[in-house]
Amino acid sequence: MTVKLIASDMDDTLLNSNTKLSEKNAAAIHKAIAQGIVFMIATGRMYVSVKPYADALGLDVPLVTYNGALVKGSKSGKVYYEHPLKLDTALELLAYCKEKGYYIQSYQGDELWVKEETVFSAEYERISGIKAKPVGEKLYHPEVAPYKLLAMTKPEEFQKVWQDIQQKFAGKVTVTSSRDNFLELMEPGVNKWNAVKAVAASYGIRPEEVMCIGDSNNDLSMIENAGIGVAVANAKPAVQAAAKLVTASNDEDGVAEAIETVLQP
Repeated sequence: MTVKLIASDMDDTLLNSNTKLSEKNAAAIHKAIAQGIVFMIATGRMYVSVKPYADALGLDVPLVTYNGALVKGSKSGKVYYEHPLKLDTALELLAYCKEKGYYIQSYQGDELWVKEETVFSAEYERISGIKAKPVGEKLYHPEVAPYKLLAMTKPEEFQKVWQDIQQKFAGKVTVTSSRDNFLELMEPGVNKWNAVKAVAASYGIRPEEVMCIGDSNNDLSMIENAGIGVAVANAKPAVQAAAKLVTASNDEDGVAEAIETVLQP
């Protein structure tokens, strides 16, 4: 089956460990586009954090952001799809995390809200390149539904916090992770694959004509369902097990290697 659309995760997949886009990955993407393949980014990141990379690549496509809660044009700024967390659910989650003492941050529009600056907010700022907005107690009382919430923990506490939230909010929230201490909380049904599939359909592209590349739990939905699901070598074991192809690591231009397998000579 000919691949007509390629969707790649960003962190620890398209970007190397220094959150940089390699020349080899960029060259392979441009080669794919020149052959008529649609290339897009599918990430848990905020739109404002993704757009500079899309601009650097010259992409003019919808970008899947917030793990699929917002699909927005890279150049046009057109909103194709928007599925934020229900406000009532967000308020419950925020109150619960406050009661438990869990660090939580909220994505209000394209702003990153935190209660105050902490080692966790500093870590996220370093990775995303986005400055957090400390809002104090206002964090727990938003008036607009956030695209998602993100809890951060110490690595040794991660599984416990995941289980706590999963059990408390069963059926009310999708829980996944993008890093070993990043707990992503979205509206049920929101995931990268549903968003990628909707974008592909807008181009008249079938799911079996899509290649998806990723490394973490929040990439599983698209790797399991795409025509060709690809895991980079540094991907979590469950992601590699679900993939049809395991490529080189994010520090060894794995995205470029995967793209080269579907390009015409």
